[in-house]
Amino acid sequence: MGGLKEVRNRIASTKSTRQITSAMKMVAASK
Repeated sequence: MGGLKEVRNRIASTKSTRQITSAMKMVAASK
């Protein structure tokens, strides 16, 4: 069942990437 852990890691990484992108957009909008 190593695939489940891999999927969870992938989901977590995409979530963090999305948070970073939205944060950058907010910073760009505030400027």
